[in-house]
Amino acid sequence: MPATTTSLVTWIAHAATRIDTPAGKAIYIDPWLRENPACPDGMKRPRQVDAILLTHGHFDHLGDTLELARLHHPTIVCNHEISVWLAAKGVENVIGMNKGGTVEVAGVRVTMVGADHSSGIQDGDELVYGGEPAGFVLTLPDGFKVYHAGDTNVFGDMRIVGELYRPDLALLPIGGHYVMSPTEAAYAARLLGIARVIPIHYGTFPILAGTPAQLREALAALSPPGPPVEVIDLPRGGTWGGGGRS
Repeated sequence: MPATTTSLVTWIAHAATRIDTPAGKAIYIDPWLRENPACPDGMKRPRQVDAILLTHGHFDHLGDTLELARLHHPTIVCNHEISVWLAAKGVENVIGMNKGGTVEVAGVRVTMVGADHSSGIQDGDELVYGGEPAGFVLTLPDGFKVYHAGDTNVFGDMRIVGELYRPDLALLPIGGHYVMSPTEAAYAARLLGIARVIPIHYGTFPILAGTPAQLREALAALSPPGPPVEVIDLPRGGTWGGGGRS
């Protein structure tokens, strides 16, 4: 597997992630920014958004999509149900798809895979059905593959994701309560056969109590022991990649 990537992977906060490609494209995943209490102030209003990937419809993932679509006209990739809801809001350039599908946006191949969660859209006082949640495997221009799990518990088909797509890096939620705790995330890393994990979706609120240190402990406690897994503990707004890490 590639040791690193020429693209940049930035964990903004919560599940919000940005991928910057060598061609100068900016891809946002689950861009909850302005109202996100953990988002660094300088990242709340992006200057460039070429594509948005939405794992599901919850407010802390759909986030700023409507405003970013109005300001930047990005290509948006999401499940079919969310694509219909966005189109009804006047959003253009939406690609509705489903699990197993692959599209190319901003020079990156994006494959939608499963997740074990829920996906309602809060539309005013109404909770709208948002289809099924998903994760994404991104094949970057240099061949490096990033798996963003979205919100999920561990589930057996993560083994298929690992065997079929062979991601080089996984972004896994660890906060607990609404998503995996570090214990489940460690088992997910084993199912994926992954060598590197960036923990996400923790610490935004007190109830999301899992920590990267607990993930390391859970990985060390797996029995029988498996291959080493590097836990890349980024600060909010921190970046990994670019031929090295920063």
